[in-house]
Amino acid sequence: MAKKIISVAVAGSNPTKEMNPAVPYSPKEIAQAAVDSHRAGAAIVHVHVREPETGVPCSRLELFAEVVDRIRQECDMLINLTTSGLNIPGKNIIEERLEPVTLQPEICSLDVGSMNFGQRVFLNPPDWGRAAAQRMREVGVKPEIEVFDAGHVRQARVLIDEGLFAPPPFVQICMGAGWGIEASPENLLFMKNLLPPDVPWSVLGVGRHQLPMITMAIVLGGHVRVGFEDNIYLRRGQLLSSNAEMVDIAASLIGKLQHEVATPDDAREILAI
Repeated sequence: MAKKIISVAVAGSNPTKEMNPAVPYSPKEIAQAAVDSHRAGAAIVHVHVREPETGVPCSRLELFAEVVDRIRQECDMLINLTTSGLNIPGKNIIEERLEPVTLQPEICSLDVGSMNFGQRVFLNPPDWGRAAAQRMREVGVKPEIEVFDAGHVRQARVLIDEGLFAPPPFVQICMGAGWGIEASPENLLFMKNLLPPDVPWSVLGVGRHQLPMITMAIVLGGHVRVGFEDNIYLRRGQLLSSNAEMVDIAASLIGKLQHEVATPDDAREILAI
C-alpha cells in the first residue's frame, strides 16, 4: 500500500471565528489545532499566524516561534511555515517574507507565479521564487512549491531544472483558489501531468471542492491537504467542528482507497527531509 501524507492548514488568513468559532487565532490555539490534527493522522501542519486578540493576519516572527515551540513540545509532526507575505507592507518584502525560514522548520511554502486573489494581487515575481529557493536550500528547509495555475507549474519547472531545489522537489497543487485554475477532475489531471515525473505532489481544494479534489489526488498518486485555510464546512450548512475532524475524514478515505496514512517519519522519508 502506498503511504499518503496528510497536511493540515489550520488557520490560513481568511477564515474568522465569525465564520466558524473553531478557527484558531492565538499561537496556543493554532498549536493545539495542529497537535489534535496530528493525532487524527496529519503528518504536516501548514502555519499562518494571526494577531491573537483580533485574528487579523500577520507575520510576526515571535508568533511563528511560539507556535513552533508549542508544537514541538507535543509531537513530531513536520512544520511548514508560510512565506506568502500577503499582509506584509514595506519595501524589503523578500527578506521579510523569508523571516520564518530562520526558525528552521522542516518546510516553508514557496509560492511560484502571481495571480489575482479576491480583490488583491498576489505578487510572486521571478526574483522572489529564485531568492526563496536559494535561501531555503542554504539553510536546509524543504520548499513546498505552491502552484495555482498551469503557468506556475511551468515557472516552477524552470527553477527545478536549474537545480535550485534539493531533490525531490515537493509541489502543492492548489485547486479553486482565487482566480487560479478551477477545481475539476479534468484540470487536476492536467496539472498533475505538467509535473516532472516522480515528484511528490499534494492537492488542496477550496470550499466544497476539498473532498472531491483530495479523493482525486489519492487515486492519481498524490498526497492531500485539508484544513480551515481551505474549507470550514463538513457539508452545505454544517460547519466542521475542528481541523482534526477533516483530517480524520481524509485518513478514513485513504484507508478505504487501500492506502496507508503516512506518519511524520514516513513523510520525512518521502520528502527526503
